[in-house]
Amino acid sequence: MTDLLDGLIHELLYQNLVLFVIGGLLFLATWFLRKFGIIYQFFHKVDIHSRSHGGELVADTLKAHGVEFLFTLTGGHISPILVASEKLGIRIVDTRHEVTAVFAADAVARLSGKIGVAAVTAGPGLTNTVTAVKNAQMAESPILLMGGAAASILKGRGALQDIDQMSLFKPLCKFTATVTRVRDIVPTLQQAIAQAQSGTPGPVFVEFPIDTLYPYNLVQKEIGASGGAGKTLRHRIVNWYLNNYLCNLFAGAFEERDMSPLPVRVPKATADQIQSCVELLTRAKKPLFVFGSQALLPPVAAKDLQAAVEKIGIPCFLGGMSRGLLGRNSPLHIRQNRRAALKEADLVILAGNVCDFRLGYGKVLPKKAKIIAINRNKEQLYKNTDMFWRPTVAIQADVGSLVVALAEQIGKGFSCSQDWIEQLGQSDIKKEKLNKELAQQPTKIHLNPIKVLQQLEEILPDNSILVADGGDFVGTAAYVVRPRGPLRWLDPGAFGTLGVGGGFALGAKLVCPESEVWVIYGDGSLGYSVAEFDTFTRHKLPIIALVGNDAGWTQIEREQVPMFGSSVACQLAFTDYHTVGDGYGGKGLLLGRGDDIDSTLQKAQKVAKNDKLPVLVNVLIGKTSFREGSISV
Repeated sequence: MTDLLDGLIHELLYQNLVLFVIGGLLFLATWFLRKFGIIYQFFHKVDIHSRSHGGELVADTLKAHGVEFLFTLTGGHISPILVASEKLGIRIVDTRHEVTAVFAADAVARLSGKIGVAAVTAGPGLTNTVTAVKNAQMAESPILLMGGAAASILKGRGALQDIDQMSLFKPLCKFTATVTRVRDIVPTLQQAIAQAQSGTPGPVFVEFPIDTLYPYNLVQKEIGASGGAGKTLRHRIVNWYLNNYLCNLFAGAFEERDMSPLPVRVPKATADQIQSCVELLTRAKKPLFVFGSQALLPPVAAKDLQAAVEKIGIPCFLGGMSRGLLGRNSPLHIRQNRRAALKEADLVILAGNVCDFRLGYGKVLPKKAKIIAINRNKEQLYKNTDMFWRPTVAIQADVGSLVVALAEQIGKGFSCSQDWIEQLGQSDIKKEKLNKELAQQPTKIHLNPIKVLQQLEEILPDNSILVADGGDFVGTAAYVVRPRGPLRWLDPGAFGTLGVGGGFALGAKLVCPESEVWVIYGDGSLGYSVAEFDTFTRHKLPIIALVGNDAGWTQIEREQVPMFGSSVACQLAFTDYHTVGDGYGGKGLLLGRGDDIDSTLQKAQKVAKNDKLPVLVNVLIGKTSFREGSISV
């Protein structure tokens, strides 16, 4: 009996072992077939004579998504994308630095409401973009960055410019992907573009190994795939591996696919949340809007948001991309003394604004007031609520959509106190009167920067777009120069990046060719992108740059000297930047104490309009006390 039982156990063990081995072999076979794409290759053949390439699929997908401009600094890794895109009518705009290409894509995204697109080569081409990508992340700009890379089969083997690019961009981007097969190009780009524009917008990165972009015959030659059997077993295995890699790379590559955009997800407020806002607003005596850049995001058009804000009729502070939302002279737009106004308000609506350093981390908000916070990003919505402030109502939703709904629901029964609006307006009048007095005070040397900017304010046309790139001079301009309407002011945003000027101006002029585009530069920040005057000239973009040349990093010097008694590393020279403008094929103008400000600025306008040349106005300025005590950290 015992022997029989032992036999049965051994038989069962043997059968289970056989089943286990068969199962393991089946698993390994399935893994092998999937890993090397053998099943897919069986159903999707490769046309080895085709001259089509992955760059054409990239171009087709971009075209299907309404992309008009592709910014780049060329490189062999990405040539197929550039050539194919140009053939489809996408304008290729090549810059003198990769960071400018991404800044330009950022500006296109902000002004057009579409995805902004840049393509750069592998390795140092991509590392040069990191600052601009981080800036886009913090500014919540939907941009697609495409980067070249070493062939997948050669990664880690010492190929040219081969680094771990994905590790660089994963912390900076909403979505990152490496394309490893040509057939994956279209769905990967579709997903990337939808992700960039959904929820809280931001940058996305798609890496294209070089073998996914070039035609079959060139890739075959480059990787050394051979049709021969090989002399040794090792050679035969290597040849099989290379040929299978090549076939899997191109299998099903050029079959017909739907390239249309995927749906974009935009968070919306609920009816109950909107009603809560209506109730708080109708009870308020001294309400305030504090708008941030997020308010200008699609899907709500800027003009519709403007109409909604005017219908609600409460005073507004406008920051970032929301500057100019109400035009030049709206009585609802309050420009000065925000801290004092916030102290008196009994309702503050943070419409896309964030309680970071720009709002004193929330400390400037009144403790007794009701606070409505609206933001697409949950983290930004509740930033610093653990320490300095608490929202009465916090809504994770699109700002523009909520404000439009609020205007529709508030009805004609609500009217903001005119006394409150006039009180804040009077504060503006007093401050601006003081600014005019400061503008008339002579500086020790050269021109008073406030006076220069006030006269710029007087000559700007209604279609002008202002790009802000600098510290002290630009900080003064933010109080003096008024954007003429919505989406007519561009600054870097929360990251405070210097060097955005060339790229932002480039994108702005392409999106709005009839607009007069001005870059307000500090002399320090000019150094980052002055070479883009060559780009402006080559692409026939008559952009005007106004450079506040005070021979120093003055915003830093204002604090460093009183604190430490030294101006080390803060000194520059009164350089002849206007000659640089001439050297790059544009027109340079010098504006100093002996020159007429109005006539020089108007000459710049005429040269840009009539001669179609970019103009660099080198304004020699002295120092004033206008911004003493401002915070630069």
